[in-house]
Amino acid sequence: MTTSVREMLETYPGDLGSVDREAMARCIQECIACAQACTACADACLSEGMVEELTKCIRTNMDCADICNTTASVLSRHTGYDANISRAILQACATACKACADECGRHAEMHDHCRICAEACRGCEQACNEMLTKLG
Repeated sequence: MTTSVREMLETYPGDLGSVDREAMARCIQECIACAQACTACADACLSEGMVEELTKCIRTNMDCADICNTTASVLSRHTGYDANISRAILQACATACKACADECGRHAEMHDHCRICAEACRGCEQACNEMLTKLG
């Protein structure tokens, strides 16, 4: 996956302007990885015996996965690029990732899937915030 994201950015026939391709590739990759971790964590939470205690975690995981997938898709499209839309989705993604990391962090000592998910969310939040600084 890492290679294909970078390769696709490199082969884009149009001018990407001053976009930092490395930061963009990292952000897209982190969004995809976070969405997968959140989806898997929500599913693992549903398999726990104490599922009713994990409903907020499941909901937060599902919201974060959807937002991360959308962010990766928006960042992967460059035709008719609108920096305002990219900024808004990156801010939403960073916010969702922070909320999910915080929620999963509450269960991390008891559930390894929550610990792993929290780590993925923190990495994605950081990548989104970094990309925001690159957009100005």
